Amino acid sequence: MPSSLIEAHGRSHGLLDVLDRVLDKGLVVAGDIKVSLVDVELLTIRIRLLICSIDKAEQIGIDWWKYDPHLSPGNKQLSAEKEALKREIRALERRLAQRSRLRSVSKGR
Repeated sequence: MPSSLIEAHGRSHGLLDVLDRVLDKGLVVAGDIKVSLVDVELLTIRIRLLICSIDKAEQIGIDWWKYDPHLSPGNKQLSAEKEALKREIRALERRLAQRSRLRSVSKGR
């Protein structure tokens, strides 16, 4: 029994080494799936999968998660502030348009 425990521990240690290496160096899986019927291509799916750590992804120039509003919690607050500012700008534009109309009417008298 002790030998099986040592074996299991060795496998988990090996798995950790593999996982550490994959996250450090990165792993790319690429493939294409094509569905055809009587030599007519109906569907093509191109799969590109990159597995790496966030640090490695940033090193190679991948940082889309920083700007995705569904993944970045701070972006929701920024989006709300942006919408509030847009509403305020629209209100100011309406006031400005009203004032310019009033001025043009008063000059016309």
